[in-house]
Amino acid sequence: MDKITKLSLDLETYSPADLQKCGVYRYSEDPEFEILLLCVSVNDMPPTVYDLACGENVPEEILAAISDENCIKWAFNANFERICLSNWLLKYHPEHFCSYSVPEDTVGRYLDPSSWRCSMVLALYNGLPRSLEQVGAVLGLSEQKLKEGKELIRYFCVPCKATKSNGGRTRNLPEHSPERWELFKKYNKRDVEVEMQIQKRLKKYPVPANVWEEYHLDQEINDRGILCDAKLVRNAIKIDELSKSRITGLLKEKTHLENPNSVAQMKAFLEENNVKAPSLGKKEVAELMKSADKNIAEVLSLRQKLAKSSVRKYQAMDNAMCGDLRCRGMFLFYGANRSGRFSGRIVQLQNLPQNHMEDLSEARSLVKSGDYDTLDLLYENVPLVLSNLIRTAFIPRAGYKYIVADFSAIEARVLSHLAGEKWRSEVFESGGDIYCASASKMFGVPVEKHGANSHLRQKGKIAELALGYGGGVGALKAMGAIEMGLCEEELQPLVNSWRQSNPHIVEYWHEIDDAVKQAIQMRLPGKVGCIELYWRSGMLFITLPSGRRLSYVKPRITTNKFGGESVAYYGIDAKKKWDLIESYGPKFVENIVQAVSRDILCYAMRTLSHCFIVGHVHDELIIECRADTDLDAVCERMGRTPEWIPGLALRADGFECEHYKKE
Repeated sequence: MDKITKLSLDLETYSPADLQKCGVYRYSEDPEFEILLLCVSVNDMPPTVYDLACGENVPEEILAAISDENCIKWAFNANFERICLSNWLLKYHPEHFCSYSVPEDTVGRYLDPSSWRCSMVLALYNGLPRSLEQVGAVLGLSEQKLKEGKELIRYFCVPCKATKSNGGRTRNLPEHSPERWELFKKYNKRDVEVEMQIQKRLKKYPVPANVWEEYHLDQEINDRGILCDAKLVRNAIKIDELSKSRITGLLKEKTHLENPNSVAQMKAFLEENNVKAPSLGKKEVAELMKSADKNIAEVLSLRQKLAKSSVRKYQAMDNAMCGDLRCRGMFLFYGANRSGRFSGRIVQLQNLPQNHMEDLSEARSLVKSGDYDTLDLLYENVPLVLSNLIRTAFIPRAGYKYIVADFSAIEARVLSHLAGEKWRSEVFESGGDIYCASASKMFGVPVEKHGANSHLRQKGKIAELALGYGGGVGALKAMGAIEMGLCEEELQPLVNSWRQSNPHIVEYWHEIDDAVKQAIQMRLPGKVGCIELYWRSGMLFITLPSGRRLSYVKPRITTNKFGGESVAYYGIDAKKKWDLIESYGPKFVENIVQAVSRDILCYAMRTLSHCFIVGHVHDELIIECRADTDLDAVCERMGRTPEWIPGLALRADGFECEHYKKE
């Protein structure tokens, strides 16, 4: 066999662990995990299926190539193949296993990701869907993923229910359905064939080397994992069960309902008591409580506590914890299709509840010790306490601390810089408060956070958060303007005032809109500041300052619902279907700003890659470091402006903590 320089891989596996709930790290760590089928193409030759479940062996040269850093491995969602093969090699072929990083790191059970490439990332980089089946369909490949796959996976890859007809077995093996097994092998082979076609079709649109480096760093962070306080997590789950049982009992006493958690039953109860409740959402119930009598208000308050779902996060942590109590695989590379930003998985660190308790440590100690009675005695709302403590379930290992650092107003800074809104950039450079400065500009009076005209700062803040990407009255409402005390009559003047104060940003929306339409209609490349736009082979590309590109598939000019001209392109819509998506200048600006902000975060992650980064949330890094690590040095490195966007004023702030929290 010639020297192996490239492998294209696909696995079919079995484990009693629920992959969707626990993630691939915990899934493949299960003692009963095994690889059933391994399909491999060597050096782009036709793929071969190795039937491990039926006793076939994988050739030694292929086993060696899997851990050879000079051999490039390709797979669709390569994280799954790499982690499964890591655990499988460690167990059955340790002589072919080789990890990476330093001894103090916690990535030692996993193959070095630096020689792995993911064809899903290749597809996403080019604006295509996340699923192999959808990518094949969109590209019109000659070979398509077999549709029988889902049924075959349910049959062979997960435990089955014991019945009389199947002899009481809890797992289906190849001998239980030889015809299905042969089809399963074809399915395994077809996946590799489809993946290879994707690589070939997108050869002219490669992922740049720096984006692959970002992917490899993402994989390292996922491999490292984030340590959980297992005692806190498991006692929080028990306390939640006790709390919900108590609240349910109280509600049954007060309402005589069989199931007070039922929306239908609760609505019927409220109607019987002359309270109309079209919805039992959090905001709607809060409004109802303002006018309800004492008894109904108490019922609604208890219902709110019962509906608190934050404990699911604790359950997700418990599901995902590996043997060393670290949750791994929490971050999804290119989670946002348009901008390429990261998204969360499993525990979803991106949407953890904030903590607002002053006595956080005291409450944490009570939950960790499992002291429900004292907790219930001291705190009126136990579910709310558990919600506040979720972040604190993540802890550094013994002898280490967390440094949590984030960028200050990163999107506002990037938007101001790209649009050339100099007064805003000057505020950032001088360390000023953008909300105060914006309010001062809008209302023509000095505004100080805790001084003159401080009441106007809130209006400046909501305008900043809602209006940067072409938003109007609807955006202000969605951001909670009415709940914050603003009147309906104030909203349109607020929009007008913000736009008048930021003429260069408004002009930037129009410039980007014109450049996009010019590229699509006339096939002419355009440049707006440091952003380049061009059309090529049925694709609109927007090149960012970092060199990374945003991709829009089959763009066209359409007529919007208002009768005006707009842009549409194919992508995954809000319903997760591949369909035409309508867009316009400010929306493209939002994509660009969020994408540049994402690139700045990745630059900071690479600058701090020598540290043990265990998590990142939007514009924040969570670093597990030695006790003597200097906070100021970390913030200084994080706040360095990348060389590809000179003149942008960045700032990173941070704090140290013994468990994760919001300061």
